[in-house]
Amino acid sequence: MSRILIAEDDNGIAEFIARGLESAGYSCDVTDNGPVAFGMARSGAYQLMILDLGLPNMDGTDILEQLRSLGTTLPIIVLTARTALEDRLRTLEGGANDYMPKPFQFAELLARVRLRLAESNPDMNGANSTQIHHNGMVLDLRAHRVLIDDKWRDLSRRELGLLETLMRHPRQILSRSQLLSQVWGMDFDPGSNVVDVYIRSLRKKIGADKVETVRGSGYRLK
Repeated sequence: MSRILIAEDDNGIAEFIARGLESAGYSCDVTDNGPVAFGMARSGAYQLMILDLGLPNMDGTDILEQLRSLGTTLPIIVLTARTALEDRLRTLEGGANDYMPKPFQFAELLARVRLRLAESNPDMNGANSTQIHHNGMVLDLRAHRVLIDDKWRDLSRRELGLLETLMRHPRQILSRSQLLSQVWGMDFDPGSNVVDVYIRSLRKKIGADKVETVRGSGYRLK
């Protein structure tokens, strides 16, 4: 599951974007603080950033320019109320991958998110698609369901993220820490059994034989 960082000081807009992107199958983290956004963007934990220019304590333009000066290649979509031509030019010349003025339509933002993710990950399996196929299974990211043996089964948001991550890395062993990072998007106690709980729940829906436990290492999709 692609993780997206939303740096936006308007809580209503930030929550609106996060809900929409999560419904489309993405994992989102939100911050309204400039320096915090800069640090999070440098962490390497995200596949894309949506950046407002008018952030407190550190302007979005400065965040963008400093990230690029450090060699960060994270795709960045600037979403801002600044519409003057000089602002657009400075932002794009400063390294933004895209520029959207407010007010905006979410459908257009989602289309741009998918396009920039596809550009940065051309080999990712179905990265810009709403469906992922693997070994007879069809995962519908938009509808939160999976097709197995000609029957659709509904998935919770965590089950969806877990199965998506496994399907994007077929036959690869994923540790509990990797799954926590990709699906939950926050730091959990490595000793927590939350991954095991959701693996059991997922197996009940897709079949116990679909997800293999590799003792001492993690899990992988057969």
